[in-house]
Amino acid sequence: MTAQPASSITSAPLLQARNHLILHQALYAAAKLGVADLLNGGVRTTAELAGELKVNEEALYRTLRALASQGIFEETTARTFGNSQLSLSLRTNEPGSVRALFLFFGTELYYRSLGEILYSIQTGEPARAKLLGMSEWEYLRQHPELARIFDDAMTSNSDLTGAAIAAAYDFGAWESIMDVGGGNGILLSHVLKAHKKLRGVLADQPDVLERARRRGFLGGELAARTSIEECDFFREVPSGCRGYIMKSVIHDWDDEKAREILMNCRRAVPANGALLLVEWGLSESNLPSTGKLMDLVMLVLTGGKERTTEEYRGLLASGGFRLQRVIPTASEYAVIEAIPA
Repeated sequence: MTAQPASSITSAPLLQARNHLILHQALYAAAKLGVADLLNGGVRTTAELAGELKVNEEALYRTLRALASQGIFEETTARTFGNSQLSLSLRTNEPGSVRALFLFFGTELYYRSLGEILYSIQTGEPARAKLLGMSEWEYLRQHPELARIFDDAMTSNSDLTGAAIAAAYDFGAWESIMDVGGGNGILLSHVLKAHKKLRGVLADQPDVLERARRRGFLGGELAARTSIEECDFFREVPSGCRGYIMKSVIHDWDDEKAREILMNCRRAVPANGALLLVEWGLSESNLPSTGKLMDLVMLVLTGGKERTTEEYRGLLASGGFRLQRVIPTASEYAVIEAIPA
């Protein structure tokens, strides 16, 4: 037996990155087509699926065959597929569904921006600016269908991590909490369900709050403990609560913009209150972490960044807060507790 060259062995992990890219795009296609939903009722042939989806049958078969080889879908007999445990999470209404996330990952806003990462490395500017000529928020306002996809993706992410975040920290100690930039209110709903005596306020822009009303995550038994308030955190953060939570907000912005937001939060947070940032954990040591990869997404997409604990300490101090402690969660997010300085 001929020994495999050392270079082939050492380069294998690098070449896996190519496979991950291909798999990513195949997952996007399956999510976009809604294949897992079509397989809800049982196994289907690729001819049946292709006819319903109006796509090329041979190309669909090759895509599903590749996904099934990774445990995503199951080829039960020749050219006949059913859902696997993994592909169930690509269904629309499945608890813990990631379909909305993969739909967003394949959009021009996300995927094309990552394709221009070299531009961001060369200039330090988000590649999104080169591609779109405007901020992502303005682009979303001009493209309502993409805004809906983005909204669904952020809701799915918060739903997947919300219970772990709510369980990791004693939000109830603050008696009342405002979720600033809280979107559809899915995270706040998890927090309120876990802390039965807590009163909650969802604060966001008017169009976002209108979507939140339609979604109804804060309805039912939570309605009596919840209110909503319009908020533009670059202008003013409403007062009236002791605890203020912001999930995945500060990482969207560079230090100057982030400082503006924090200073507005400081004017709202009382002396006996706290600001709670929920952001990706980013260790100082050079270990693998989702946060380090998401930092590159921030680089190309928003112009923001993921930050280390020490970077957050300095940023919070510039906004009038003192970093008190960092609480890890069962997800890769951490709760960064800051009190008025």
